[in-house]
Amino acid sequence: MTVSHSGQRVTVLADAQNLYHTAQSIYSRNIDYSSLLDGAVDGRELTRAIAYVIRADSPEEETFFEALDDIGFETRIKDIKTFQDGSKKADWDVGMSLDAVTLAKHNDAVVLCTGDGDFARLCRYLRHEGCRVEAMGFEESSSEDLKEAVDMFVDLSEDTDRFLL
Repeated sequence: MTVSHSGQRVTVLADAQNLYHTAQSIYSRNIDYSSLLDGAVDGRELTRAIAYVIRADSPEEETFFEALDDIGFETRIKDIKTFQDGSKKADWDVGMSLDAVTLAKHNDAVVLCTGDGDFARLCRYLRHEGCRVEAMGFEESSSEDLKEAVDMFVDLSEDTDRFLL
């Protein structure tokens, strides 16, 4: 297992929907993305930070997207899709995974800010390829499979004063 050190190049990929819904359902609070990015980088050399967001035509979302840019995140925006039966869907799992595989080749570590177990296979693959993989999520809602697949899991619930607004 590789260890974290200051000379590492790191990419941070944030699953904004996963983090938002968990923070709201458990704490009725929002994520402090500046602190999240700082915690993910952990003194290393940041090469890219990408936040994957969904546009749902909410009045405050453009302000949120701009704030992410100001913090240092590139934003990848996907419009929510409404189907004929009225159901809605939007997720970034495939896009986030493709970016992780592509960017891992140019980094020593990838930090996934999510608790979504769908990324466990991705984490195992990246580790097999020699990349350090970390995840940051809430213990209460993070997949055991994901936590077992990474080199390090940071439980955001352990420091809500830091990671939540």
